[in-house]
Amino acid sequence: MSLLKTLLHPDHEEKSERADVARAANILQIGEFQFLQLAHSEWFNEDMSEESINKLFMSYMFHDQVPHWARHYARQILALEKIGDLDWRNPSYHRYDRDFHTDVPQGSIRFIIAVTIVVAFFGGMLLVGHLFSGGKSASILPPYFNQQEIPPENTPLAPGRYQ
Repeated sequence: MSLLKTLLHPDHEEKSERADVARAANILQIGEFQFLQLAHSEWFNEDMSEESINKLFMSYMFHDQVPHWARHYARQILALEKIGDLDWRNPSYHRYDRDFHTDVPQGSIRFIIAVTIVVAFFGGMLLVGHLFSGGKSASILPPYFNQQEIPPENTPLAPGRYQ
């Protein structure tokens, strides 16, 4: 029945302790298990051993047992979020998250260089297309119609042609 409730209401957790951990992990945008690793490191000032990782995983995931140090750390994160002092982008919160990157391109000069490269590439491709069409086309942009295919503006249309 618990699985069905979770599937119907994924935001609802039966135990508030585990809900606090999940909410704090979501605020930091990390997984719950990474959150537990952070909480352990914060409380004990050391990383978890392989043996304790397995025990913690079993007790947390299968028996819904939340360690006291994880509850404490979750309450700290929730309190910091409530008063607005939490920066979830801080690399210390993401040291167990291998996919977290802070090196986002910044500055207008990089943007201008990237846009210039893209415009030069597409402009060059249009120019090459125009030159390969023989230079006799009516416009530089596709479709390439020759001057003979376009009727002059002053002459009436040939029979069977529509405007």
